[in-house]
Amino acid sequence: MPAFLNPELGLIFWQLVIFLLVLFLLGKFAWRPILLSLKEREDTIDNALRMADQAKIEMQQLKAGNEKLLADARHERDRMMQEATVMANQHRDAEKARATEEANRIIAQAREAIQQEKNAALAEVKNTAAKLSVDIAERILRRELAEPAAQTQLVDSYLKDVKLN
Repeated sequence: MPAFLNPELGLIFWQLVIFLLVLFLLGKFAWRPILLSLKEREDTIDNALRMADQAKIEMQQLKAGNEKLLADARHERDRMMQEATVMANQHRDAEKARATEEANRIIAQAREAIQQEKNAALAEVKNTAAKLSVDIAERILRRELAEPAAQTQLVDSYLKDVKLN
C-alpha cells in the first residue's frame, strides 16, 4: 500500500496542530475583517436599495406633482381662453354698438341736412315763383292799365266783387 494512504499518527497530529493554528490565526486576523467588510458591503447595498426606493417614491411624487401642475396649467389656459373670448365678444359688441350709434347719428345728421336743404330749396323756389308771379302780374297790369278805360273797368270789376255790409 502506498504511504500516502496510511498516514502516521505524528503526521496527523502536526497537521491538526497546523490546521488549528491557521484556523486560529485566520479567525483572529482574517475572518473578522472579512466579516466586517462583508457586513459593510451588505449595509451599503441595503442603504443603496433604500435610497433607490426613496428616489422611486420621490420620482412618483414629482411625477404626480408635474401632472397636477400640467392639469392646473391646462385649466388656467382654458380659463384664460374663456376670459379672452368673453372680453373679445364684449369688445366686439361694444364696437358694434358704437358703430351703430355713429351710423345712426350720421344718418340723422344727413336727414336733417337734407331736410334743411329741401326747405331752403322750397323757400327759394317759392321766392322765385313769387318774384316771377309779381313780375308777370306787374307786366300784365302795366299792359292792361296803360289805357284809362281799362283802368276804370278794372276798378268797377273789383268793386262788384267787394260787398259792403
